[in-house]
Amino acid sequence: MNTADFLALLPLLLIAAAAVVVMLGIAFRRNHAFAAGLTLAGLAAAFFSIFAAIPEAPRQVTPLLYVDKYALFYMGLILTSAAAVAVLSYRYFERHQGLREELYLLLLVATLGCAVLVASSHFASFLLGLEILSISLYGMVAYLTDRKLALEAGIKYLILASASAAFLLLGMALIYADTGTMEFARLRGVALSGSGFPLLAGIALTVTGIGFKLGVVPFHLWMPDVYQGAPPPVTAFVATTSKSAMVALLLRYSYLSGALQHHAVYLVFATLAIGSMCAGNLLALRQSNVKRILAYSSIAHFGCILVAFLAGSTMALEAVSFYLVAYTVTILAAFGIVTVLSTSERDADDLEDYRGLFWRRPIIAAIFTAALLSLAGIPATMGFLGKFYVLAAGADRSAWLLIIALVVTSVAGLFYYLRVVVALYAAPPRREVPTPKVSAGGALVLAALAILLIWFGVYPAPLLDLIRTTVLGLN
Repeated sequence: MNTADFLALLPLLLIAAAAVVVMLGIAFRRNHAFAAGLTLAGLAAAFFSIFAAIPEAPRQVTPLLYVDKYALFYMGLILTSAAAVAVLSYRYFERHQGLREELYLLLLVATLGCAVLVASSHFASFLLGLEILSISLYGMVAYLTDRKLALEAGIKYLILASASAAFLLLGMALIYADTGTMEFARLRGVALSGSGFPLLAGIALTVTGIGFKLGVVPFHLWMPDVYQGAPPPVTAFVATTSKSAMVALLLRYSYLSGALQHHAVYLVFATLAIGSMCAGNLLALRQSNVKRILAYSSIAHFGCILVAFLAGSTMALEAVSFYLVAYTVTILAAFGIVTVLSTSERDADDLEDYRGLFWRRPIIAAIFTAALLSLAGIPATMGFLGKFYVLAAGADRSAWLLIIALVVTSVAGLFYYLRVVVALYAAPPRREVPTPKVSAGGALVLAALAILLIWFGVYPAPLLDLIRTTVLGLN
């Protein structure tokens, strides 16, 4: 490895180094604040190292990793969201008895897996990054071992994620058997000419594995239970950081390999998109648990992302990237509210916990309202512009059926978002609802997310310019 390779991989190396430092720190002396501080310092160092890696991009580091501006953009998004999760986790786990420090080690390792995914250009690094991420998430989801729901969620995620990894690995093997290569770029030349059963079966199994990680229909059944059982900061990480990495990987794989040029593959993803938008929004209508509402909402949102993904143009890449940033900011704000309102006894995930919140905590209620309106796609929020760009990308491809499904299901989705908003401003319940004190770090994160939510919803030009610069590196 020469100096240029080292600089290109510096963000990944610093994340790995931070994980080692935190592990050694835990071994020498247990201190929750010290572990959290080391984690944030490592994530900050990795984020700023991106600026040192930019001059070396694009650079192929072995056949496994391709570090370009596209990968560095998504690394920045992943590191920022992971840092927000780390800040929110500190106060939440401070309220709980038991060992807390290992959570930050798992968080760093999971973030490393996400960073490997966004730079992957080979099936081997794809699988390696995915397993680094998944194994860390098993522990994070079931971290609160004194809660039955957390243990149940961890076991369900372990079994289903292991099964999806088996499908994915078999799919990779079949693609390799038919094409003789595992590099994404080299698949473009052979995939179009090969139409044998191994190739088609391999693509189908690969889509199954990716579909599970994204939580799209019909691979979505794990999401509501895992979202409900996992600690809120962990749920935020699963919903944002891990899924952003998978979408970035899917975009690179599809554009480099030319997979979307297969009509059958296009039809499969179109079916997944329509099914996810319909099922996600309809299943959320009868939910009274806020975590489950956000889980089904996530299914619908990734159906929307697939609409732009299928457009297969530069506009589509911009739309997907902007939507992912908007979704990440919004979901972090929503689960941040759930986190700061949770107590040591239980999470604030029931709709009744938010009834009359405005009269007790008006600022928190206002931030949650902005997040819900953004998820619903109301103007002056990032969510509205995200859906607008998705519709524009779909119209550019003349995908009218997908556009109609998106519009109709989005209207249906307004109902369950407004249910929560109405509860926030309703008369407070007669029983006393505990409202824990918000830490300075949690307040800072929530304020920053709320500002970004509105700022980029009104003035998106700087973010769009940054996204356009990164998109050019993928084509």
